[in-house]
Amino acid sequence: MQLRSAILRLYAKQVHKTIQKDAKNAVSDQQKWLSKIIQSGKNTQFGKDHKLVNVSNHTAYSSQVPIRGYEELRPYIDDILAGKSDILWKGIPKYLAKTSGTTSGVKYLPISHESIKFHIRTASKALFSYLHMTGEDLFSGKVIFISGSPTLIQKASIPCGRLSGIVNHEIPRWLQSNQLPSYATNTIKDWEEKLDKIVDETMNEDLRLISGIPPWVQMYYEKLLEKTGKDSISDIFPNLKVFAYGGVNYAPYRSAIDKLHGRQVPSIETYPASEGFIAYQNDYRHPSLLLNTNAGMFYEFVPLQEINDPSPNRLTLSQVELDKDYAILLTTNAGLWCYNIGDTIRFTSLNPYKVIVSGRIKHFISAFGEHVIGKEVEEAMQIVADRFQIGIHEFTVAPQVSPPEGGLPYHEWFVESDGRIENIKEVEQALDVEIVRQNLYYEDLIVGNVLRPLKIRQVVSGGFRQYMQSIGKLGGQNKVPRLKNDRSLVDKLTILS
Repeated sequence: MQLRSAILRLYAKQVHKTIQKDAKNAVSDQQKWLSKIIQSGKNTQFGKDHKLVNVSNHTAYSSQVPIRGYEELRPYIDDILAGKSDILWKGIPKYLAKTSGTTSGVKYLPISHESIKFHIRTASKALFSYLHMTGEDLFSGKVIFISGSPTLIQKASIPCGRLSGIVNHEIPRWLQSNQLPSYATNTIKDWEEKLDKIVDETMNEDLRLISGIPPWVQMYYEKLLEKTGKDSISDIFPNLKVFAYGGVNYAPYRSAIDKLHGRQVPSIETYPASEGFIAYQNDYRHPSLLLNTNAGMFYEFVPLQEINDPSPNRLTLSQVELDKDYAILLTTNAGLWCYNIGDTIRFTSLNPYKVIVSGRIKHFISAFGEHVIGKEVEEAMQIVADRFQIGIHEFTVAPQVSPPEGGLPYHEWFVESDGRIENIKEVEQALDVEIVRQNLYYEDLIVGNVLRPLKIRQVVSGGFRQYMQSIGKLGGQNKVPRLKNDRSLVDKLTILS
């Protein structure tokens, strides 16, 4: 065991050197990947349709290949689903990642033999960066990945499933003996039943690393404490070293999960997507994520305010600026071409290139032109929850355009916490101050008496869980949207009287 730990520490040192090299060569690596992807894709159906044989630089690429979402990509995906090869990428995909969309229903995104390797390598980089910095022995005990089912279906003879389930089939052999839960447990469809079984399998193990989406990890912890009768997760897993997560912002959950831990457990944020593993936290002490610039992807960035323009500026990495929101576009070695993944990011450093995820293009409130985004509501909630010592389980925000009580419209915050918020008027006022501070448009509407200050509605305990269960999205990679520009979500929540 000591020999293995020593080998892993040496490997972590080598990974750290590779990360430093990639960060230094980010711009040139991006140019290299654009050329390589175009060269590999020029003989595909997509390449022929877009005359990639004539494309040799970004200027030509941006004129030949338009920005597209899933609906624009769908004719090519339909050809893949019909069993055709050499459509978006050479041959056929190794996997199809199944995701859900608000306008497209179920989406199938290609993962190639080349691209899946970078998904796995990047996850490893995040963990080995932590090992290199701390020397903590993460792998002498057990590791748990709370993920979607690894059961894959066949679409045109291509294995298909959720990304986290697909990744289960690619776990390195040296780690498989440490991995929990068991394959059989991971395949259980019912989330509540699966969670109970995960608790049974893990409660007596020496857990060192846990990975998953924060709200589902929180549910796992609550079940553990209920089953064991212990006071904290640290009583159950005293050697727990780190929590790795992705998919949602951890900040709103941090205080509640720290409380369950009984201490502050270091965390590592990752930014995996079905389209590619975009960024990861290579220094757990600082919140920004290192952009994954040498991993089979070419990035373009569109200023958020231009994303719906007919001909927006498509910036390359060398052209971005700090503290501006950009829609991120991916061209990948899985066969995605200038694909708008729907996320917005913000650069916090240009040397190296580091980002935070600032929101979803579709997840915003702009009923009156305020365009409040996910990052703003999450930051406001974190600040106010910390100030008033409120344990937030979940929340979402919706516009109240026609208040039943009459008067001006407002933003309505639906909050599930670890107890009733007694000083609710003070909390509402503090939240409103924080949104005003971050969003000038919102401030103008408040000052101009177009909107009145926000209101909080307290959701019953387990209310968000019941909602997710009602729409068949409890567990796995599913998460509650922070904002919606309508009331389709909040109208299904049960509110405290």
